[in-house]
Amino acid sequence: MAVIVGLIKLVLYGLVFCTPILGVWLVSSLVAFTNGPMGLTIFSGLLFFPLLPILWDLWAQRKRRSQPGILTWGDRITLRTLVLNVLFIAALLALRPETAFLALSTRGDWMLDGRSGQPVEWVRQSLFKTAGGLEWLYSSVRQNPYRQDAPTIRPRPTDLGQTASSRQPISSDQTTSPSTPSVSQAASNWPWTGMGLHPAVAQMPANVETSIASVAQYIAQQEPDPMLRIKALHDYVADRVAYDVPALRNPSARPSQDANTVFRTHKAVCEGYARLMVALGEEIGETILYISGDSRSLSNDLSGQGHAWNAAQINGNWYLLDATWDSGFVDDTSFTKAYKTDYLLPPADVMVMSHLPEDPAWQLLAKPLSIGEFLRQPMLRPSFFAQGLRLISPDRSQSHVEREATIQLENPDQRWIMASYRRKGSQQQERCSDETSQGPTLTCTLPSAGTYHVMLFVGDEAYGSYSSVGQFEFNRRS
Repeated sequence: MAVIVGLIKLVLYGLVFCTPILGVWLVSSLVAFTNGPMGLTIFSGLLFFPLLPILWDLWAQRKRRSQPGILTWGDRITLRTLVLNVLFIAALLALRPETAFLALSTRGDWMLDGRSGQPVEWVRQSLFKTAGGLEWLYSSVRQNPYRQDAPTIRPRPTDLGQTASSRQPISSDQTTSPSTPSVSQAASNWPWTGMGLHPAVAQMPANVETSIASVAQYIAQQEPDPMLRIKALHDYVADRVAYDVPALRNPSARPSQDANTVFRTHKAVCEGYARLMVALGEEIGETILYISGDSRSLSNDLSGQGHAWNAAQINGNWYLLDATWDSGFVDDTSFTKAYKTDYLLPPADVMVMSHLPEDPAWQLLAKPLSIGEFLRQPMLRPSFFAQGLRLISPDRSQSHVEREATIQLENPDQRWIMASYRRKGSQQQERCSDETSQGPTLTCTLPSAGTYHVMLFVGDEAYGSYSSVGQFEFNRRS
């Protein structure tokens, strides 16, 4: 009996030792993520061990002064510490599940900032693996209004061992079963430099646009090449449909997003774009699937929001595309039409920088990313990779700096680069430097404590036009 009691005590002491550590880790990660005062972490640690357990015990003893106790003082403090810390952790996770998971997944290794080496990396990966145990909680509270059942067809990832800039599609003569197609990482024409709207779309007679079937059949007649035919379908949807901003802002009044309604009204949110792509493909025997998941853009938080896009099978290989994001951009009140091909069959590891499907298989990667790995990625647009750039550091979506935010790149094509910053929540931007650069390093001096977004822009000429290719979040504490 004494052995059993001893083992129970040992387990309790272990739990008492671990739960305050977990509580402090959670609080400190939240503080690091929100750029709050680290003193809050110390205060919470002392409060839950030992201050509150001791105060609770003193209060209880005053109420039970005349009754003999079974447990020793140490046993009581142990149990009270365990109860308080478990309740504290559970309350934090229940009240802020998304923020808690985001903080642990992106800044759970804050105490290792500036440190490297094999033991450090082992600890870092262990911390993130522990944080990954909460993926179920994060997923359970995430609401995606565009979710639907996953496609019955599943891709079979093939690790090509190539970089984003060098990936090529699997040869069309590598035939596979339709139920387990091989994965193509990028279309040979991506990034489609210099290619505008497909001629079949740009020159489509008005009398053709009477039905989805008529449009699809016209495109099939005009374009025999399978890959360019998918481009033409993508171009039609991206060019003819305008993003329905009122429907985005007021989901309860959102019109039907079925393909026929979208075709008739020429308005949609992402669901409608993706469903029209599917319907056009069905009319001419093209396999285009509806994919739902989360997406991150430079205009929203690191956690992103619900989204829908497509996967297309071409010559037995799978590719990804997003006609919504290639149609233009949305501000607070309106949609601006701006056709592009950034999200038309890009490399899979480029697409997954911003698009995380609910079914990991539709990342089309040999080793799919976890939710935590997705959230830790820097927010880079496909155009970053299309310009031949490679990021050296920071390799995270959020970083801590003392005063200067530094971005290091490889820029083999000598693109002109500049950066600007703004305080999170503000629209006012400041240039990091008056000079543009073709060098590998950009530095921004952040004026005071706070959280900042540093935006990266690339151009072909020093004094020409520049396009946004990425964004980094930096916390300056003092």
